Amino acid sequence: MGIMKEIDPLRLPQHIAIIMDGNGRWAELHTMGRILGHRKGAESVRIITKTCRRIGVRCLTLYAFSVENWLRPEAEIRALMNLLLQYLEDEAREMMDQGIRLTAIGDLDSLEAPVLRKLRETMEKTAGNQGMILNLALSYGGRDEIATAAKRMVGDALAGKIAPADVTRELFSKYLYTTGIPDPDLLIRTGGEYRVSNFLLYQMAYTEFYFTDILWPDFRETDLLTAIAEYQRRERRFGMTSEQIGGRSGNTMELSRESMPQTQGSVGGDCSRSRGGEE
Repeated sequence: MGIMKEIDPLRLPQHIAIIMDGNGRWAELHTMGRILGHRKGAESVRIITKTCRRIGVRCLTLYAFSVENWLRPEAEIRALMNLLLQYLEDEAREMMDQGIRLTAIGDLDSLEAPVLRKLRETMEKTAGNQGMILNLALSYGGRDEIATAAKRMVGDALAGKIAPADVTRELFSKYLYTTGIPDPDLLIRTGGEYRVSNFLLYQMAYTEFYFTDILWPDFRETDLLTAIAEYQRRERRFGMTSEQIGGRSGNTMELSRESMPQTQGSVGGDCSRSRGGEE
């Protein structure tokens, strides 16, 4: 594939987050029901996950279902939950074969019981895999995550576990759903919209954004590699000058790990604890 020649394997984004937008509009363009659009979008999930695993991306976070999505028609919500359940049932073996570890963030307890049970079962089954993390944002909202983290931190302060002087960005990160996973290097949003839609608000302070008009069901391997190539053409300065970046390191990907406060832990660390569903 020609675009792959433009990719430097030593400078891959280690964590890619994707807002998978456009399933409904794709269905309208093809005179299909919205549910068929979501089914087609599930094919993109499989293809992009496999591509990330093959080229060496360490973590992929997919915005699968937001807290705002609960406001959609009941029939669509039910269909989305059924699709999620089917995906987990169909892909568990593939995750094991590919060494992919499944994690999830969000208010997981709000999911339907069969979905939550299968999700936890798959997370437990794949917990020992070290090849890549596939992180699903389910019933997720960035503001909710920050508020939940603040509540937990206040609770620990009232219990005498931490003092006000202990509060740092690094400590606060440990209270987020994403503890154990580095902040995203690259955000991709499909569907032609230019907003973050309440997704990973705390974690994306220095994330590179890539927007495309391609609808999610049409987003394929070449489109992912095009986004990565664009990412690698950018200079990530993190508040410093180009001269400082060049003087300290020729690889801004490595510099980002050294100079920026990341979520505590590392890819492949303990990501299996609850993301809002349990303490």
